[in-house]
Amino acid sequence: MENPFERPLYVMLKPVGATCNLACEYCYYLEKSGLYRRVPNHLMSDSLLERFIEQYIGSQTMRDVMFTWHGGEALLRPLSFYRKAVALQKKHAQGHRISNCLQTNGILLNDEWCRFFKDEDWLIGISIDGPERFHDEYRRSRGGQPTFARVMRGIELLKKHGVEWNGMAVVNDYNGDYPLEFYHFFKDIECRYLQFTPIVERLITDSEYVQLASVASHEASEIADFSVSPRQWGDFLCAIFDEWVRNDVGKYYVQIFDATLANYAGVEPGVCSMARQCGHAGVMEFNGDVYSCDHFVFPEYLLGNIRDTSLAEMMYSPRQAQFGAAKRGSLPRQCLQCRFSTICNGECPKNRFAVTADGEPGLNYLCEGYYRFFEHSAPYMEFMKRELDAERPPANVMDLFKSK
Repeated sequence: MENPFERPLYVMLKPVGATCNLACEYCYYLEKSGLYRRVPNHLMSDSLLERFIEQYIGSQTMRDVMFTWHGGEALLRPLSFYRKAVALQKKHAQGHRISNCLQTNGILLNDEWCRFFKDEDWLIGISIDGPERFHDEYRRSRGGQPTFARVMRGIELLKKHGVEWNGMAVVNDYNGDYPLEFYHFFKDIECRYLQFTPIVERLITDSEYVQLASVASHEASEIADFSVSPRQWGDFLCAIFDEWVRNDVGKYYVQIFDATLANYAGVEPGVCSMARQCGHAGVMEFNGDVYSCDHFVFPEYLLGNIRDTSLAEMMYSPRQAQFGAAKRGSLPRQCLQCRFSTICNGECPKNRFAVTADGEPGLNYLCEGYYRFFEHSAPYMEFMKRELDAERPPANVMDLFKSK
């Protein structure tokens, strides 16, 4: 059994809660502001910031400590807030090596922000859904205006100042039909680290809101139109993989491909959705409330508040351990008997609302697509695993195609 103390404690921070300057149609987090309707100001206080930083660093058993700032839109806090955060990290470092990652839509970036990120060596994640016509389909301002040009301006500023950045793209019903155009776009803008996430959202009523959040809840509900379909997701992955495995291994890093190879090699995949167990990555809201996971910010997954209970107590609590173990423990027989069971691990529990051919609940909605990708990529993943085992670069897989 895995010892939880042999891995870093990880809690994503939401300094402005769900507040955002955009109104992306598919955003799953905007609605979370409804949990705090009676709180007029969704801003983290300076005292709570210091409490979090001190406890977060003090709870770590490893030297490296990664802070992740998320939203909503994290840049709605002024630069002075993050300067204060860095000063507090240095104050409480206790010999730890501190790093920071911030996810943003990029619209508020300017030279001053970028100089700060470069000087402090922050990694910046940019949310962008591919070329202009794909991005602007769903990622619009609160007034309905397109945002692509402003996001690209932010990316150019990051590049101008030499800030390390990566791309985070949502794959939906629209851009999912154009995988190569999508992938070539990111290569054209020199995005060498790319994470793309399939959007799957169910349309539920307010009365169902909490009930359908449960890992064990599999009631049928309507899928939002912008969701990517299982078949579409499989075709999308296979098309991009074919180009990547022939030309780009070791040059461009696609998170799902790296995570798949990691599971073949028997090491942590680096993304929770494909890990064997959940529970080591919590999230803290602006008021100190800590939840089990960013995708499970619902009252039933509230672990407590940092003002009353320490981060370590909450994240290593029996409740959180049970949440983490449920990922593997709730898999249906079809998944457990699947040849790719240890590669997929059922993906994210939030997507497990389908039923198997035998009518058993708990099947991942995207199962068909994932299976197609894993079956398609298996010979190449197995080759790259053998190269790793022999202490040779996985990029040698590209040599397989040179004689063809």
